[in-house]
Amino acid sequence: MSSFRGVDYLLIDSLFSEQELLVRQTARQFVEGLLPVIRDCFRDGRFPRELIAEMGELGFFGANLEGYGCAGTSNVEYGLVMQELERGDSGLRSFVSVQGALVMYPILTYGSDAQKERWLPALQSGGSIGCFALTEPGFGSNPAGMKTKAQRDGAAWVLNGEKTWITNGTLADLAVVWARAEDGIRGFLVERGTPGFTASEIHGKLSMRASVTSSLAFQDCRVPADSMLPGAKGLKGPLACLSQARFGIGWGVLGAAMDCYETARQYSILRKQFDDKPIASHQLVQEKLAWMITEITKAQLLALHAGRLKDQGRLEPAHISMLKRNNVAIALDCARLSRDLLGANGITDEYSIMRHMCNLETVKTYEGTDHIHALVIGERVTGVAAYK
Repeated sequence: MSSFRGVDYLLIDSLFSEQELLVRQTARQFVEGLLPVIRDCFRDGRFPRELIAEMGELGFFGANLEGYGCAGTSNVEYGLVMQELERGDSGLRSFVSVQGALVMYPILTYGSDAQKERWLPALQSGGSIGCFALTEPGFGSNPAGMKTKAQRDGAAWVLNGEKTWITNGTLADLAVVWARAEDGIRGFLVERGTPGFTASEIHGKLSMRASVTSSLAFQDCRVPADSMLPGAKGLKGPLACLSQARFGIGWGVLGAAMDCYETARQYSILRKQFDDKPIASHQLVQEKLAWMITEITKAQLLALHAGRLKDQGRLEPAHISMLKRNNVAIALDCARLSRDLLGANGITDEYSIMRHMCNLETVKTYEGTDHIHALVIGERVTGVAAYK
């Protein structure tokens, strides 16, 4: 059994089915066994590639997708897997999110039968790794400004441009690349080793160190005509993929928040100061713990309701914006408060808190910054767009 018992102040576990709890427990036990590995990976700045095959066997990749070997879980079950993975490390959850939500999902949703049959089983098993290439050096929050171009040339497409901050970029066997063609933005499947396609790892990161982040370049990169995703045209395609991934983030960061809270709670009970009393006996300490458990509980309910809506086909992108924005913010605040409760010990990697805090700074920014999601919510409640 896992040594992590979970965080459940409001008896939220009673709202989950036996199957949902079993899926969570499977992911929880997997994460318990790799915590020392993740700490070492963060120290060394490397992704634990040795875990990919096991994650594939457990059905983590594309878990909430149907067919081609995918587990076909509910979206709530998928969310619980994301929660447990990010309790381990945001880099671990990011790898699984990219593989499933940003690579497998667009192939399943927009790809041809031949593309699905070739790639989805390999991606589901972890035999192949994918990346999602949308963000450019000059265009992050405004993907409509992308400069990467795709030009038709006989029986081929020629890609020119750059992408950056691409998770898994140098690991990937396949890149889902978004480029501007004559008839609008299109998605292309570009294989590793294609002439004119190069990937380089971004070094010097103080966040997401257990994750591979890359820059991609396309210089007269020629790909076959059938490499284009036939069902994706315009920004709607990549934005739909991002909605899938953001849903997973909204659940995932709960795991990081729970880990920080539980670490601080246990520490406050064991740590003694002033007349040999545990620091948990101090009012200021209890106030911080009370804030954290309240915000985590509200975030759990938000995630669960979003998951139920998604399973009913009723979850909208603006709903996901609230989920992602709120849950990342409270997770980051929980990390900061937990570090404060541990004092100087909180900055060492003997504890996971500082690692989570650094990672969450990235999670707050990627796949829609806090500010952009605020504007999505603002447009939803006023009917007025304010992006410019």
